[in-house]
Order: sequence, then structure tokens, then C-alpha cells
Amino acid sequence: MVEGGSALAASVERPAGDGASPGDRHEQQQAAQMIQRNYRGYRERRQLQGIGLDASARWAEAVRDAKWRNATRLKSRADSTPNRDSLATPEQRARANSAAARNNWKRVGEIARRAGADDAPDARSESDTADERSPEERINQRRKKVEQKSERDKTAKMMDLPYFLEMVDQKHRYGSNLRAYHEHWKKASTNENFFYWLDKGEGRTFEHPTVSRERLEKEQVRYLSREERLNYMVRIDEEGRLCWAKNGERINTTTEYKDSVNGIVPVDDDTPAYGPNGQLLHDGQSRNFRHSRSSSITSSSSSSSAEHSDVEGEHYVNEDLDKAKGIKKIKHVSAATILNHLLRSSVKPNSWIFVADTSFRLYIGIKQSGAFQHSSFLHGARISAAGLVRIKDGQLRRLSPLSGHYRPPTKNFRAFVHSMQDNGVDMSRVSISRSYAVLVGLEAYVQTRRKVKKSVGAVKDAETKVVHPEVYEKKVEEQKDNSKSAQRERQLLANQAEKKEAEQKEKSWGRRIWRKISRNGERDKPANREKEQAKEQAKEQRRSKVLSKSGQEVESGIPPGGKGDGLSKSAPQPAAASGVPA
Repeated sequence: MVEGGSALAASVERPAGDGASPGDRHEQQQAAQMIQRNYRGYRERRQLQGIGLDASARWAEAVRDAKWRNATRLKSRADSTPNRDSLATPEQRARANSAAARNNWKRVGEIARRAGADDAPDARSESDTADERSPEERINQRRKKVEQKSERDKTAKMMDLPYFLEMVDQKHRYGSNLRAYHEHWKKASTNENFFYWLDKGEGRTFEHPTVSRERLEKEQVRYLSREERLNYMVRIDEEGRLCWAKNGERINTTTEYKDSVNGIVPVDDDTPAYGPNGQLLHDGQSRNFRHSRSSSITSSSSSSSAEHSDVEGEHYVNEDLDKAKGIKKIKHVSAATILNHLLRSSVKPNSWIFVADTSFRLYIGIKQSGAFQHSSFLHGARISAAGLVRIKDGQLRRLSPLSGHYRPPTKNFRAFVHSMQDNGVDMSRVSISRSYAVLVGLEAYVQTRRKVKKSVGAVKDAETKVVHPEVYEKKVEEQKDNSKSAQRERQLLANQAEKKEAEQKEKSWGRRIWRKISRNGERDKPANREKEQAKEQAKEQRRSKVLSKSGQEVESGIPPGGKGDGLSKSAPQPAAASGVPA
């Protein structure tokens, strides 16, 4: 019997009655083995196509999820801090505090790794093109992919910081709703962490005036597992059309489709569907949802559609701007408020979203605000691009770079468009949303504002340095980190800067020209020293020839103690000593 199919084989081997013959049981056993072989072949083909996971990948995903749940589980401060009553000595308390701090940092590190992680590469097969390419072409193609991946890693975008609460929350309650309660928690006099305070601590009875508890618990974003994610993966066919990787059907972003446990399926499909709030619908509820979804496009002005759009638009409300009146509204206009206005205007029934991971694998789904967002595809991990999409019969018709969860810069969107072109996507009828031009203008405005602010600050610092030097020095000292490690780091950086400046000065054109035209330049000094040493040696040799006899040194002609040897005082002793002939 084949391993892994014992249950199936046992069910097939079980005879219908006690009188089953041995021949019938043998035929049933052969049938079970054939079913197992066919299923294994089907499973292997899906894995090679990148739309299935093997056992090792499932185990790795399970271990990773277990670590994540352990890192984000609710803990009170009493459970995470040591009991001081049981610790007698200061050394024991110090060790306990150190262990608690390490555990806290370990949890933070696990969360940071999850947020900055990339989806593992799939097991897609290249057997269809492997035989057509030479080994050199395959090596070049592989090297090119590695280089492109490294470039994308540099510009990959993590989820926007305010939405980290949504990712860390084990229920994945909608980020904007959690932020409202988080602002109140920061002002509350409590030592508990936010999620423990919200669910089990003092804040469990708190009701926010703008976000009710019912809405907080109702709007939970559905995060896909690695296997569920494959149902939303997109492939490109030979004509450059976008197709579902799971079945090869061309994509149409119309109301004739719904989101189900098997990904995007036709509305009349019997697969259990997900409702507007992300809940799984039963058969009767699914039929009602199917009818309401198919009729929403023909009656888009109906009260139900308008109400649904208003509820979704509440996630991007600018409260300060809406409360202000008259000319006071100008104070609250910023890049963030303009972006929220764009996101609010983009919330419409039948909105389809896309996400491209760091390997530019494309995922597409139906947006359900507060239930299925851009963060759903990759479980809050890094992305290369995200936005809205419209497709007809697999042909890309419209792209928009708007994403409230990630807010990627326009350069990521441009890189995504170039990647689609390089992969042969039919871009003949695609149009870019005007929101792209607005985002380009916002980025230019923000960069200009930062530069102006930095320049104004530099001018003010220069003025303070001249007019009030003591105030400037005090300000600089206050901004410094006075720890020993910071002082050593500043000294090291200063030494490195001096060394780098000296090297640049030596390599400058002015220095090179000076060394060439100057006799006393740095390059000429060693040669001049060698010439002077050679001249001195030549003088010493001539002096030895004049004053010394054959086989006798100069010093041997001088009496001990410096006294004369009976010659006249007028004898030219000093002149001979100085090398001048008598």
C-alpha cells in the first residue's frame, strides 16, 4: 500500500458485504492505488507550476505562524515582569530584569522580521523554456533576475507605520479603528500594553465616540496564508493577457465574480463566498449576496450601495479638516489630507486591488474595506507596488497607485509598470489614473518643503552661531548623545572624515598640477634628498682621498686629546679638517 493513502485505501478496501470475494478486494485495492498515483501526479504538477505547496513548505509555514502567535499573544505586565518578592538579592533582580528585557526585545525582533520579510520564492517550473535555451543563456537570465531582485529589495515598501497595529493584532482588526483606541490608550494612566488593555485590562469597557466597539470587532481584515494566496496569483499568457494561475482563465474585474474560499470565482458558483465584512457565508446567505452583488452594478445609485460606500469612506475621514470652518480649513490641508481625500474618492463598489511582491509576483482581489485590503495578500509583509486595477478579458485597462495601507512612492509604481512591459503584458489600452499625477505633485511638494525647512534652519543656526555663540554651543551640546560609546563614535567619525578629506585633497587636480610644476613639490622631495645624499657621499670620498694615506683613515692622523704633534701653530689644521686644501 502506498504511504500517505492508507485512509483512502482502507475506505476502498472495505467490502460492501461480508460475502465480497478476494478478487473484488484486489480490484478495489488496485483502484485505490491508481487514484493515489493520479493525485500525487496532480499535486506535483501544481507544485511545479507554483500553485501548490509541498509538505516541507507547509511545515515551515506552520512553525513560522506558531512563532508569530507566541510573539503577539496577550500578556499582562505582571506576567512579563519578575516577581520582586521572590528575589532576595540585587543580583537576582538584575538578572531577572535583564531576562525580561531580552524577551521583550525578542518579541520586537520577531515582529520586525515579519514586517520586513519577503514571500519565499515559489517552485514554478521553467521546463517549458529550459530545453530551448543554452546553459549560458540560463545563467545570464538567472543573474539578471538576481540583480533585478536586489534592486527591488532596495525600494521595497513596508506597511505604513500607523497600520502596524493591524498586523500585530491577532484578530487583525482594521488599522484605522485600532488607531482611535490607541490614541486614548496613550493618554490613559496605565502600565499595560495596548492590546491587553484593550481586550482584558481597563480599556475593555471603553467605548470610543467615533468608533464603536461593535464596529471595532466587526471590521477584521482577512490575512491570507501562503497557500490561500496562491488562489489570487496572476500569470501572463502568450498574448500578454492576465490570467488566474490556478486555472488559466482570463481575468475580468466585473460584478460577475465574487470572493470565495477558493479565490475569485463566478457569482453563480456554489463555492462558499465571503461577505462584505469578511465573514464566510452559508448557502442561503451566499445566494442572497450573489443576487445583491449582481444587481449592484445595474442600480449603483441605490440606497444600499450608497450606504456601503459611505461606510467604507469613513476610514479615510479627515476629522480636523471637516470640523474646521471657513479660512481655518487651510491650516489643516496637508499632503496626508489630500491623499486621504483621494483614497476616499476611490472607494466605490466593485473596486479591485493588486499587490506585487518583491519578486514582482502579481496578486489581484476584490477590495472590501475593513475586510479585504492590500495588507491581506502578503500578511502585512513588504511589497514592490500596490494600487487599484481594472481588467477586461485579461487585458489591462486601468491602473492607479493608491494604497492606504502601504502608500508606496511613485517610483515603485513606475518600476511596476516597466516590469509589466518587460514581461510582455499587453499595455496597448491601459490608462493611468489621474491620482498618479497628484501623487507626483505631492511628492515634489513634500521634498521642496523639507529642503526649504532645512535651509531655513541652517540659516537660523548660522545667525545664532555668530550673534549668540554661547547659545549655539549649548544647543549643540544638548543635541549630542553624551554617552561614552557616542563620544567614541564621534571621534572615530571625525578621524575618518579628516582622513577622507586628506585623501581627496591629494587626489585633487590642483594638487596634481602643483606636484608637476613645482621643484619643491611633494613628488620631487624624495628625489632631491637622494641627490643631496649622493653629493655628500661623493664629498666624503674626495675628502678621504686628500687627507688619508693609503690604508689609513682620516681620524688616524689626529693625535689623541686634540693636541699638536710638534708642528707649527700656523699649520693649517682646521682648514684640513674642513676639507679646504692648504
